[in-house]
Amino acid sequence: MDWQELTDLTQGRPFVVERVRLVGSDVAVEGRFEPPQLAQLGIDDQVFVAAFVRAHGSIKEMERIFGVSYPTVKSRLNRIAGQLDFVGTDPAPAGAAEVVDRLRRGEITAQEALDELERSR
Repeated sequence: MDWQELTDLTQGRPFVVERVRLVGSDVAVEGRFEPPQLAQLGIDDQVFVAAFVRAHGSIKEMERIFGVSYPTVKSRLNRIAGQLDFVGTDPAPAGAAEVVDRLRRGEITAQEALDELERSR
């Protein structure tokens, strides 16, 4: 069964995955795994999100692809966004060892290292 069939079968109802088999091996893992939020969207919304990503977020391109108006694209994006929980995208504060390693590799200056260490206290 592929993901489209699974999406059709669940008809938007919540589901969990209880067994995962690694392709090309005999390894299987059992448990309760909640699928990613995008996988929980209906098939039409999954296709829409994929098209939006492929269009590099261009609403104008989405208008062309789907033959709809700007407000229609925005409305659909807002509706889909309302179904998704957003997670913080700020990286976790770097530990002191990581800051020192970056300093050693020349990725940051001594002052930047001091600033990061001061902020993480």
